[in-house]
Amino acid sequence: MDKKADYFSLNSRTIKQKLVIAFQLMSILPLLVCVYLVSNYIFPKFGIKVDVIAFIIISAFVAIIGLLVIKEVFDRLTSVTTEAKYIAAGDIHRTLEVSQDDEVGELGNVLNNLTQRIRTNMDELKQYSEKTSEINIEIQKKVIVLSNLMQISTLISSGAKFEEILKTAVEKFRFLANSDTAFLLIWDEEKGVFFMKIVDGVQNAQNERLKGIVVEPKEDIYNKALNLNKLLILDKNNFLAENLTVVFLEKFQLKNCLAMPVFLKGKVKAVLGIGNGKEGFGYGKDDIELLAIFSKQVAIAIENDIMANRIDKLEIKDALTGLYNQSFITGRLKEEIRRAIAYQRPCAFIIFNIDNFKTYREKFGLIVAEAALKKIAVLVRDSITDIDRVGRTGDDEFSVILPEKNKRQAQESAEDIRKKIAFVFSEEQDKDKLLTFSAGVSENPLDGVDAEQLVKKARELLAKAKAQGKNRVVVF
Repeated sequence: MDKKADYFSLNSRTIKQKLVIAFQLMSILPLLVCVYLVSNYIFPKFGIKVDVIAFIIISAFVAIIGLLVIKEVFDRLTSVTTEAKYIAAGDIHRTLEVSQDDEVGELGNVLNNLTQRIRTNMDELKQYSEKTSEINIEIQKKVIVLSNLMQISTLISSGAKFEEILKTAVEKFRFLANSDTAFLLIWDEEKGVFFMKIVDGVQNAQNERLKGIVVEPKEDIYNKALNLNKLLILDKNNFLAENLTVVFLEKFQLKNCLAMPVFLKGKVKAVLGIGNGKEGFGYGKDDIELLAIFSKQVAIAIENDIMANRIDKLEIKDALTGLYNQSFITGRLKEEIRRAIAYQRPCAFIIFNIDNFKTYREKFGLIVAEAALKKIAVLVRDSITDIDRVGRTGDDEFSVILPEKNKRQAQESAEDIRKKIAFVFSEEQDKDKLLTFSAGVSENPLDGVDAEQLVKKARELLAKAKAQGKNRVVVF
């Protein structure tokens, strides 16, 4: 029965079948009209017949049914078209109601599936957009960090002042870490302590207090926090061991702190850190990574400064006495002689040598000998003018360049230095510690027209002073 009912039902038909049925139904009307005309006019008869009226009624009924079938089809098509327009306009959340399993129903299902896929794709695109935004934010952060690192690298490569480089690094680090305070402790080789070198981002009173911080090796903070190859983290999730938290708060007055030691050749040369006084604050992975990056920049700056200072000293200074070395004295003497010749001015040169210094060093040892050399270097340096240049040109030999001075004036300067040294060491109780000087004096152009000739002549005169009994100045 059900199959028969479905067979006769229009709902089980396709649109094509429905249109064929509708066409057939609507075709009956003209057929009936033709029958009527034939029955009345071709075979004329008079009077109204029941069968004719029945034909008319049946024809009208069938025509109405055909029209309703066509209307139903086109109403559903119109509904699908309308919904498709809304979807095309962007309203992808609309859903078609599919009541029949025909072409229109299939079209509705296709549109529903399409809108569902669009909604799914839109959700995925939204997720991708959010992820892309997060990635863009991270890229922007990295670009900003890289830009600041480039600024610091530029300062280092351009030979900017050490203080300026460190100040810039600490300032940039505090800004990027979004912290209240950033600081840099530097190791003082001479005093053997950490002292606060740079403080950025705090009020004046606190700034001055932090600048005065000194951490000595005898303190627990030094041994258990700053001088270790690990992070110092103090926040809501991390605490310092034992009583260091109390000691740290008392010294730095920072409730939260993130610091990292800066190592050079296995030794801590500095400590870079940030801090604030917020309650319930915690540091994240990004803060630690940022600290590591800037710590490396600080390490490069410190190493560059150490190397620059070392190179400067190696180039022109004697490591023991702090006086100029032989290379500098030779070059400077050449320049002074050229200037003296150009302006026809005198330029004198003195070579000093400590009498019996080899015996002195063998008897009293290297440390005492070096102390004596340092003392003599100070005496000689304090006895010359600002335009004169003194250097250590040998183990126990010193040389002095005296621009604008003739031989007589140079001899007076040499005698003054000799007398000072003899007087200072005359106070020694041990007679073997009494040191004296012998010197030779030469002048341009009387004793030579270039540096080599002037040095050679001064050495010859120094040898004569030694031969004549030492502790004297000889002038040709």
